[in-house]
Amino acid sequence: MTLDTKSLHVCNCNRTMPLDASALSAALKLKQPIVIHEQMCQRQLGDYSQGAIGDMIVACTQESRVLEEAADDAGRATTIRFVNIRETAGWSAEAPAATPKIAALLAAAALPDPAPVTRVAYKSEGRLLIVGHANTALGWAELLKDRLSVTVLLTGSTRSTELPIDRDYAIASGTLEDLRGWLGNFSVRWKQENPIDLEACTRCNACIHACPESAIDWSYQIDLDKCKSHRDCVVACGPVRAIDFERADRGREDVFDAVLDLQPSPYFARDPSYQPPQGYYATEYATGNATENATENATAYSTESSTDSPRQSRRAGGLAAQLKIIAELGDIAGEFEKPKYFAYNPKICAHSRSQQPGCNQCIDICSTRAIAGDGDGIRVEPHLCMGCGACTTVCPSGALTFQVPQVPDLGARIKTMLRTFHEAGGRDACLLLHSPEGGEEIERWARHGKGLPARMIPVEVHHIAAVGLDVWLGALAWGASQVAVFATGREAPQYRAAITTQMGFGDTIAQALGYQGRHFVLIDGSVRDAAEAPWAIERALAVRIPATFNWTTDKRTTIAMAVEHLLQHAPIPQTTIPLGPGAPFGTLQINTDTCTLCMACVGACPEGALADNPELPQLRFIESKCVQCGICANTCPEDAITLHPRLLLTRGAKQLRVLNEAPIYNCITCGKPMGTQKMVEGMLAKLAGHSMFGSPEKLNRLRMCADCRVVDLIKSEPSTNVMNVPKS
Repeated sequence: MTLDTKSLHVCNCNRTMPLDASALSAALKLKQPIVIHEQMCQRQLGDYSQGAIGDMIVACTQESRVLEEAADDAGRATTIRFVNIRETAGWSAEAPAATPKIAALLAAAALPDPAPVTRVAYKSEGRLLIVGHANTALGWAELLKDRLSVTVLLTGSTRSTELPIDRDYAIASGTLEDLRGWLGNFSVRWKQENPIDLEACTRCNACIHACPESAIDWSYQIDLDKCKSHRDCVVACGPVRAIDFERADRGREDVFDAVLDLQPSPYFARDPSYQPPQGYYATEYATGNATENATENATAYSTESSTDSPRQSRRAGGLAAQLKIIAELGDIAGEFEKPKYFAYNPKICAHSRSQQPGCNQCIDICSTRAIAGDGDGIRVEPHLCMGCGACTTVCPSGALTFQVPQVPDLGARIKTMLRTFHEAGGRDACLLLHSPEGGEEIERWARHGKGLPARMIPVEVHHIAAVGLDVWLGALAWGASQVAVFATGREAPQYRAAITTQMGFGDTIAQALGYQGRHFVLIDGSVRDAAEAPWAIERALAVRIPATFNWTTDKRTTIAMAVEHLLQHAPIPQTTIPLGPGAPFGTLQINTDTCTLCMACVGACPEGALADNPELPQLRFIESKCVQCGICANTCPEDAITLHPRLLLTRGAKQLRVLNEAPIYNCITCGKPMGTQKMVEGMLAKLAGHSMFGSPEKLNRLRMCADCRVVDLIKSEPSTNVMNVPKS
């Protein structure tokens, strides 16, 4: 699909962008020249409406609402896509040279939408648990009780707090011990610590009047520092039995659809690497009435809701955060869905085999604890998965793949951008991969500074952790000089560490092939001068002839095609590239002195990289299949296997080669093969001193095959006549 089949509308935003209509038309190979508007959203809105026909591409995002309404009113538009060329290209210190980049952005917008993916469903009935101190939690409960089925769990001291007169919602007290689940399915466990169980208490006030120390107030909780154990309150409570100083069963649990955590230290905020699940909200601010403290500074984990799906939790603050939570909580009842972000192929998963540990990279990096071991493979809970895609980036085998979009769909967009950029005269293209949040920051760079360099093409991805070596090396093979990833600083810390490690592998490969310079860069958006980082990236050497292959859903296949193309045009061809620990490529070294060729490693290898030989006692290996998971080394009973990460680029990497072999030991009587010489000799050495093999003749039978052993036993051992056996 080309732009000639689209209705293209471009505006220079009141002449603030130096757009060249003829150059842009030539770059896009359009049959008709582009008409550049100056005030498309205002004075020229009528002209825009008249041209609003069919499938539309509009190079403006700021006024998308106005322009979409105008197109709808015209009634001739089929679809409309908005493209930002202002902050990403036109507003730049190098704006006059940005025509190739603008053409690339417009060309990518003409591509069809990716195929739809499987959806994950949520169902919520509006059961909300509010956790926190009484003077805060009760204020929020009063705000939300008319819209939701509210339960309050009071934590900490409740002194000087009066419970509501009307019992409009359930109230419990205790300490939150465990919280797990997701929107519509939270399992909560807490410990009842006060002798008065608020769930059983009738608030009759009898205990308050009976207590001689005034240890009970209108919070209906006992101040144990004041209590002298008269137990008058127990007598006053009578058959209600809400007061029990000797309560043995203190555990409580229930199921809720959503949780609002108002504790000073929210449950999920205790671990900075953990991302809260959908349906979990938390604010942290000074104690007091919720409405009175609305102007206090706050941090919040909130779930952004769209028309049909709960989105990834994020931090916010202050009054706006609290009002946003109130608004979103009012809409948590109903049915929702989101994409299933991942696909899993257990056949090639290198997590474990036969209870021997292997790769845990996806489990270690997951910020939502959605991944857990499950026998030889893993189990991913789609309701917890937020779609960061980090697991797919670190997965060495490609057993986990990202789906929103799939790598081939993302590849089609990047390939179109790079091809258009190069054909329009652009040089040394640098892709800038960013999340939607990162895109907002990039737009601010253009509004307040000098924007992006003309060679830097922004590419929005669902999450920066969802792209890895296959995308980066594939982009280099397609002619990109560099790939930069923009981190806002709000990502889980393990993501940045993983990206940096993977980039190290990629740069090692590129530089070993003679492509000078730093090709993969992580931009830290949390530093003060982050806007200057794109301009500080020095150009790196790109491949001379861009590749033409398409990316596949198989991660290792895409990487192999990319590296093969880079090798073909490498300034310094090199066939063996050493890599650091944790690399997904490598070979094995076998200690032939200790290896007995038991072939336990062959049965354990999840990728089929190790194989035996049905005809000969040989251990064989296909290096291109090895993911360096370490299961073979953990399985080997002789500890004879050592991993060596590297990338081998010869034909031999895809061919079987022998790692170890042993001469065959033949039966000393008939000559039949009966095992390896090392195995038989080892057995003889171990059994030589055994009482059953005390004589040389008996030990010699171990050198015979099973058939010859029986024959020798009959010939050598004296037979027993049953008639001579004495009667008992």
